[in-house]
Amino acid sequence: MTQRTLGGTNRKQKRKSGFRARMRTSNGKRVVQARRKKGRHRLAV
Repeated sequence: MTQRTLGGTNRKQKRKSGFRARMRTSNGKRVVQARRKKGRHRLAV
């Protein structure tokens, strides 16, 4: 069977760009704030 391109793991995804990870840093908080302001349905992954 052929291999699909670039799979990923959910744990890594959550650790890098989940909500808790965003709130950990000041820049991450800015990201969430900007997405709230824009009216994004999903603030983080």
